[in-house]
Amino acid sequence: MIIPDFLVFTVNGLFCKPGNFYLDPSQPVDHAVVSHAHGDHACSGNNNVYCTPATAAIMRLRLKKNAGRNISSYSYHQFFLLNGIKITFYPAGHILGSALILMEYQESKYLYTGDFKLQDDPTCEPLELVEADVFITETTFANPDIKHPDIDAEMHKLNASDHNILLGAYALGKTQRLISLLNKHCPGKTIFLHHSMLGITKIYEDFSFSPGVYKPYDRKLMKLPEKGFVYIVPPLTFESYFRAKGVLRVFASGWKRLQAKNDLELYISDHADWDDILKSIDIVKPKEIWTLHGNGIFLKDYFAGSLPVKILN
Repeated sequence: MIIPDFLVFTVNGLFCKPGNFYLDPSQPVDHAVVSHAHGDHACSGNNNVYCTPATAAIMRLRLKKNAGRNISSYSYHQFFLLNGIKITFYPAGHILGSALILMEYQESKYLYTGDFKLQDDPTCEPLELVEADVFITETTFANPDIKHPDIDAEMHKLNASDHNILLGAYALGKTQRLISLLNKHCPGKTIFLHHSMLGITKIYEDFSFSPGVYKPYDRKLMKLPEKGFVYIVPPLTFESYFRAKGVLRVFASGWKRLQAKNDLELYISDHADWDDILKSIDIVKPKEIWTLHGNGIFLKDYFAGSLPVKILN
């Protein structure tokens, strides 16, 4: 039987009442089951952290001694028990080490997605959906009007000009995917990577998910007349170059608002869009859908009368 309040929101985040632990808490807690290492899912200062080995490595790099007092890492498909809840990680396809979290309790299965995507990405483990009674899904782009464009077509936009490109991207996940995509679709361009992104990219390589060829970023190169350079930089650096001349300013994101005032729009998202969420629901075959991390109203309207949808946030 599905427990209606199996998961509830508290001031610290999403709490599993029967298991006395949190999923991706926003504040430090005693027991934190972490789906992946992005900052809005992996906070610092938890006493006990449960995650995949890659997530643990990235958290230790980014959060140093505050990554967690005790970190227990589990491979995909390897179950463990936490206060009576059987927990198993499955690949989420979002970034390296990202995990769907399957929780089994009293003959019911609850599948929490964290962030996930269905699109092909050779820089992380591919999504592996499993059947569950309750599908707890992110709804970042759960809107029928939002459909991610073809990745190949987006990347080929970068070949339309011989100008050097200042490419803004988040350091974890997006950057490594872009390196891989640039190597595949823009082989004539030389990729330079900002120094703040090198450590995370090294972890990708350590876990056998090398994104491809790149060189360390050199700010002086931006002033040279040579063409065919792509400088991948984090958001703050990207914004600091708002007066940069002789380069195309591009920011890789699924959000339209982040494309404003740039020289080129590049829609590259690491989240499931509307069609992919519906496809995932077909695979999981849930009896109920619970939504969070976005707006679940469109799913609630779409399944009205056929499948219960509860909006958690």
